[in-house]
Amino acid sequence: MVDTTGLLLTVMVTAANVTDREAGQVLLARLAERFFLLRLVWADGGYTGPLVDFAAKALHLALTVVKRSADVSGFVVLPRRWVVERTFGWLMRSRRLTRDYERRTDTSEAMVLWSMTMVMSRRLAKRRH
Repeated sequence: MVDTTGLLLTVMVTAANVTDREAGQVLLARLAERFFLLRLVWADGGYTGPLVDFAAKALHLALTVVKRSADVSGFVVLPRRWVVERTFGWLMRSRRLTRDYERRTDTSEAMVLWSMTMVMSRRLAKRRH
């Protein structure tokens, strides 16, 4: 989960047999607990269905799903989705994240946090000079 500038708010790595919608409930709960003033979340098309109702009723979050248009073929830049994709690009500069070396999900989450810390530290260092 990232903010509107692409900086990491929270991360959750799951096993391959966990669907996005199942993990989304836990991720949104983590997000709402940490950032209690947050009211609007944009999500990918994979997060439709009961997750939208769960976010509204249980967490008081407006979950807006950014859907791809059915009549368009090929690559299309979706509103707000590019922010997440750009963050993935920043994180993939870390060699450790380019392959699945980790056996545990908590270790994978730690590697993502560590990589984002490097991205943010480099930005702060550039501003000082």
